[in-house]
Amino acid sequence: MTDNELKELVAGLAVSNAENAEGLAKISALFKETDEQMKRTDEQMKRTDEQMKRTDEKLERIGIRIGNIADNNGMNAEEYFFNSLEAKPFLGGIKYDDVKRNVYSFKQKLEDEYDIVMYNGNCLALIECKYKAHENDLRKLVDKKVGNFKELFPYYKDYKIYLGLASFSFYPELEEMAKEKGVAVLKQKGDVMEIVAENLKAY
Repeated sequence: MTDNELKELVAGLAVSNAENAEGLAKISALFKETDEQMKRTDEQMKRTDEQMKRTDEKLERIGIRIGNIADNNGMNAEEYFFNSLEAKPFLGGIKYDDVKRNVYSFKQKLEDEYDIVMYNGNCLALIECKYKAHENDLRKLVDKKVGNFKELFPYYKDYKIYLGLASFSFYPELEEMAKEKGVAVLKQKGDVMEIVAENLKAY
């Protein structure tokens, strides 16, 4: 190899090294820029997570407040109708000797609680109390709670069982549905309780 060829080879290597160094510098700069971008993204995600956490906490507090309000409203309705029925223990023309509230029982895997239960020698009435009644409350009373009562309290298996849905708020379709199912409707009218029980049915 001649001196000129050697010089050309060295010069070529120098140029190649310079190009490689420039390429590496560019790659290094890109990595640095990517790292900074990822760092900014991480910070933004952290801020988003903190904001979501604050939002979740706020929603949880609101949920607790709404739940407490609903519980309080339900207790107010139950208190009102229990006091009214205790003072005048009649349902559909039938007089009852005893009125109890929050009657609870469990048996193996079955448990249930009844807002108000009225008793006499051969009849009893199960009254479900709601602040604002809905169709599913009526269905649950008819399709589930009366059957549960018979299983949980076999002593009353030969009793006639009447049902009532008590609420501060009814819509006409629900009242009509209760009437069709033979369930008494108990509602507030002014300062007194009104009972609609023309079609009362024994279950």
